Amino acid sequence: MRKGTREESRKGLSADLSASIAVFLIALPLSLGIALATGAPLQAGLVAAAVGGIVAGRLGGAPLQVSGPAAGLTVVTAELIQHYGWRTTCAITVLAGCCQLGLAALRTARSALMVSPAIVHGMLAGIGVTIALAQLHIVLGGTPQSSAVANVQGLPGQLADLHPAALGISALTVLILLGWPRLPGRAGRALRKVPAALAAVATATAFAALAGLTLPRVDLPSWRSHALPELPEGPVLGLIAAVLTITLVGSVESLLSAVATDKLIASERGTANRPPRADLNRELRGQGAANIVSGALGGLPITGVAVRSVANVKSGAASRKSSMMHGFWVLLAAGLLVPVLDLIPLAALAALVMAVGVQMVSITHLRSVTRHREILVYGTTIAAVVLGGVLEGVAVGIAVAVALALHRLARTRITVEQLAGGAHRVCARGQLTFLAVPRLSRVLNQIPHDRHAVLELDGSFMDHAAYETLQDWQDSHLAHGGTLEVSGRSGASAHASEDDRSDRAGLLAGTGIGSEGPDGVGGPGGTGGPGGRTDRSDRAGLADLVQRADRSRRSPQRGGHQCCRPWTPWQNHCDHRAAESRTAATAAEAAAAAAETAEPSGIPAAAPRRRGAGQLASGIGAFQRDTAPHVRDELARLAREGQRPSQLFLTCADSRLVTSMITASGPGDLFTVRNVGNLVPLPGAESGDDSVAAAIEYAVDVLQVDSITVCGHSGCGAMQALLSSSPSTPMTPLRRWLRHGLPSLERMASRHHAWARISGRLPADAVEQLCLTNVVQQLEHLKAHEAVARRLAEGTLELHGMYFHVGEAQAYLLSEGQDFYDCRVFDSVGQVGQHA
Repeated sequence: MRKGTREESRKGLSADLSASIAVFLIALPLSLGIALATGAPLQAGLVAAAVGGIVAGRLGGAPLQVSGPAAGLTVVTAELIQHYGWRTTCAITVLAGCCQLGLAALRTARSALMVSPAIVHGMLAGIGVTIALAQLHIVLGGTPQSSAVANVQGLPGQLADLHPAALGISALTVLILLGWPRLPGRAGRALRKVPAALAAVATATAFAALAGLTLPRVDLPSWRSHALPELPEGPVLGLIAAVLTITLVGSVESLLSAVATDKLIASERGTANRPPRADLNRELRGQGAANIVSGALGGLPITGVAVRSVANVKSGAASRKSSMMHGFWVLLAAGLLVPVLDLIPLAALAALVMAVGVQMVSITHLRSVTRHREILVYGTTIAAVVLGGVLEGVAVGIAVAVALALHRLARTRITVEQLAGGAHRVCARGQLTFLAVPRLSRVLNQIPHDRHAVLELDGSFMDHAAYETLQDWQDSHLAHGGTLEVSGRSGASAHASEDDRSDRAGLLAGTGIGSEGPDGVGGPGGTGGPGGRTDRSDRAGLADLVQRADRSRRSPQRGGHQCCRPWTPWQNHCDHRAAESRTAATAAEAAAAAAETAEPSGIPAAAPRRRGAGQLASGIGAFQRDTAPHVRDELARLAREGQRPSQLFLTCADSRLVTSMITASGPGDLFTVRNVGNLVPLPGAESGDDSVAAAIEYAVDVLQVDSITVCGHSGCGAMQALLSSSPSTPMTPLRRWLRHGLPSLERMASRHHAWARISGRLPADAVEQLCLTNVVQQLEHLKAHEAVARRLAEGTLELHGMYFHVGEAQAYLLSEGQDFYDCRVFDSVGQVGQHA
């Protein structure tokens, strides 16, 4: 046992050593570049990198997160240096670290994550824009101005006074930075092991030295003259705002980076070699301690850095030792490599930091906020950060987000249209509150009293004022001989007329709208008074009529539980099934007892129906009774004309995947093929299955479908079996079939293929990663089929990837191409919003 433990420890130390060197090679040029961008002494970047690695690495709560100077604090630090000077900025960093320790002691780390992602992404994008604008001046051979606006205004003059040498070195740096990850061939794979940032700066430095170019270069003064902090001087309120800004931005960036690192580890590694999940309060405590030490030693503010953390994980780091060793390597470089570092052109570092700033404006984040209709918050935060600063930008972003939320809550759209036969339909979209009462009354008064009216309520809340308005209008409309039908979100509807006013109870509850009735509890009680008239004080409202109508239409088999409609009468998917099963079991026991007492009298006991057969018969009966009358004409047309589906839909046989439900399709729309694992065997593959190939050929050549979709899903048992299989597992029909999924397993483990992820987040675990990768791989298998390849070449066929998260009831479609990080991205398909 001890020998095995020693071997594991030795392997872990070797992995940590290798990962620490990889992270060090990334951190060294970036730390110098960030120090240059802030206007701080260049040694300050090295101090922060070393302290972040050693102190935050040892005390932090995210074992594989790497901390150091980050681009997210560049703008804030630069402003502080301009206002207060470098030594006071160091003191502010120390105070910010103390604040982080206080927040950690109060266990508020999770609260820092409650800020809207649109604000956080907008803040980082605004910082990135500011960094890029400032460094562009150095790239062009000039000096950055004091603000983003001044940098934009100074660009024309800078372009008129170009420095070719600085521009050439910067262009070379950016070219290598972008092209390095895409080097082809075996030699390219070997070279890509060197970080792109290091390769770009090293190449630019070597070229400048060999060409004898005269350029401003790194100038690391003697450590004896290194500036240390001094007591803060300046307006107290300004200093407090500065400390809070460093605390807020640094804490949020560090905690978000820790969460992202956890997700990356879950997707990259199995549970056996996975470190503990991040303790966010401990991580905040470690960041605070690191900022105190960094500021005291004359270093930049420290945060968790996503780029270095990703490199650490992907390099195979096993523990926090990798981060600590990376800090030690930075410390050695600061002491021993000063002559080498002094050769680096400032233009190369500026180009590197400018590229980092541009990357902070993420296309993936832009897609995400657009999809969630938060582009206004995102754009406003960017503009405010660029024009006013980080703290001002975050404040403006929060104000806009709150205003937008209030606007959506209060926004209601009410329309009226005349239908055939003189009926009128009123549609109310959104929440019905007292703010909507004037418009609601105006629209309702446009309906003639003696006509039929249809009222569609599509919202989740109705306050007392709106309830009273509808109730009063209903009384008046029915009293003048009109009729009324109300429907809502649940699809339930009810009819009312003057003849049934005595049985009327409010049409609102069955519509799925939560309402406050006149007595404040969702609707009044009581029935109509004598003569069928309803009195205002005890009228029943509109609620119960819909519930009665709904109960009268609902089949006994469907039960009363909302989640059982409208898909199935079986109710196996429902949590309340257990209670019903207990009731059924009690009934069965009673029936058995009755049978025992009946048999001696000569009355034979009826044979109990099997549970599965009973459910099947019940389901068929419900279809014949409820659904068949509505679809009979359409099915008759399809029977006459034949099927003409537009799409081949290939998905898993999992019972939780109801294809017609998640695609809102009907008879004749999809030609569906289902198997275990949504696999597409390659033509001629060993243990091949011609049934899938036959379906593909029939759909593509005979039915002439326009597209093929491969749909995977979360929690796929086939993918779990693939991950847990071993060579010693006995070969069964299921194992032989799953061999067609081995290419997906190999693709996920390969470094030569783009891996797949969901937009806005990393896969939750290895199973989800394989489910996503499997969709991409099966699309490649489809292209190997002759019929598919021919139609693709003709441009008459499209291939689509889809992923359905069962627990979230959320569908994702595979986007075209790859994102900035060479990942295949599944974008979520948003629900149709209520545009009131």
